[in-house]
Amino acid sequence: MHQEPVTWQSPRLGRDMTLQVVGHAGARVLVFPTSMGTWREWTDRQMHEVLRDHIENGWIQLFCLDQPHFENWGNDACPPEVRARTHLAYYDYVQEEVLPFAASRNHNPFVIATGASLGATHAMAYGLRFPQSVQRILGMSGMYDLKRLTRGWSNGDLYAVNPMDFMQHEHDPARIAAFRRQDIIMVIGRDDPMYGNNAEFSGRLWGMGIGNALRVWDGSAHDWPFWEKMARLYLGGHD
Repeated sequence: MHQEPVTWQSPRLGRDMTLQVVGHAGARVLVFPTSMGTWREWTDRQMHEVLRDHIENGWIQLFCLDQPHFENWGNDACPPEVRARTHLAYYDYVQEEVLPFAASRNHNPFVIATGASLGATHAMAYGLRFPQSVQRILGMSGMYDLKRLTRGWSNGDLYAVNPMDFMQHEHDPARIAAFRRQDIIMVIGRDDPMYGNNAEFSGRLWGMGIGNALRVWDGSAHDWPFWEKMARLYLGGHD
């Protein structure tokens, strides 16, 4: 199984950023890490082994991303306006740097954004911010209102990356048509504290005519053994 770390200096983030390429072909999967995870997280957690047949058969290729923890949600002491600004720049890095790099390695046009916990938040926000670029979003145990992390504070930068906010004011016909072409899947445990947020967000999308699948699992289901099963079930779109 091909595994390759790749690093470059990101002009948008002003730092070296590394990602891990796993696999050789198939749908390009942008993997966002959990709150303090890095580009090593999915391979450290053996997720590539969980998905070995998908990867070796050339069905999917993983691009496991890093994130700027200490100017984003990994540092409670960081002012919220810095966190929001960094969050917005991070998505620009993914869109303008990572996605072209992935396309240079793999011309498959089908792009999936996925992640667990905060990674699911990133996957959903990025996928909905750039709906023409992402064909499937798989959020596992995610939270889709970032104001929960800022005690209700918001500004223009946070609004731009907060799905619960920016989707309710989305009226552009071309973008709404792009949302309706996406496969949007949210998987959440019934006892997960974010279950209500997932149900509300799913309903909001349905209210806009944007189809989505809300899959509710027993218990909390907020840990790696559950995310392994979710990834195997839903990365390929099987229900």
